[in-house]
Amino acid sequence: MNFKLPILAPSILAADKAQLGTQVQAVLDGGAQWIHCDIMDGHFVPNISFGPNVVASVSQISNEAFIDVHLMIENPDQYIESFCDAGADLISVHLEACIHLHRTIQLIRSHGAMTGVVINPSTPISAIEPMLTEVDLALLMSVNPGFGGQQFIPATLKKVEQLVALREKHELSFLIEIDGGVNSKNIVHIAQAGVDVLVAGNAVFSAENITNKVTELQSRLSNFKSK
Repeated sequence: MNFKLPILAPSILAADKAQLGTQVQAVLDGGAQWIHCDIMDGHFVPNISFGPNVVASVSQISNEAFIDVHLMIENPDQYIESFCDAGADLISVHLEACIHLHRTIQLIRSHGAMTGVVINPSTPISAIEPMLTEVDLALLMSVNPGFGGQQFIPATLKKVEQLVALREKHELSFLIEIDGGVNSKNIVHIAQAGVDVLVAGNAVFSAENITNKVTELQSRLSNFKSK
């Protein structure tokens, strides 16, 4: 995984879908390496977002963009192939939604995508510890999933510290991602805790100038890294 860390991953859940192509290009122009796609089914979470067709459209805008797909859905195994065909480079699934998590992770990998496991705010790190040797990324929800624009849950940083400790203890290389409530005021503080990938939705797409906002957030992360 040859990425410049930490990574800003703008979430198109917060984008204006009528201007999706223009807004995705704007975040790429700002220097974003990843595009985060939140997939919601109205069952696992109380909202419906979009499916593989939108992911395919985003993937076609730039071959260089890394497509980070976060499945907040029931029965994810049923849709993994479709999202991989649509261009997903990484697919993350919720522990809470997978009856046979190890099998689901193997299925993702069999279709050529990187793998991630996700937990909700109320789920302890110990629940995914056995899977950390099997995945490329561990994603912590820092809001209750379903809607954008929520406030960051501070207790998530304690869970980040636990993940960092486990990664060092077992000499693993999985990335740590945070999704929910990331903004200009807290992005550096979150990165300082040990987070590698920071998902930002409203903080990016509600900006008057999306490209400038991405550049600003990237600069904050770069300055933090250089210190």
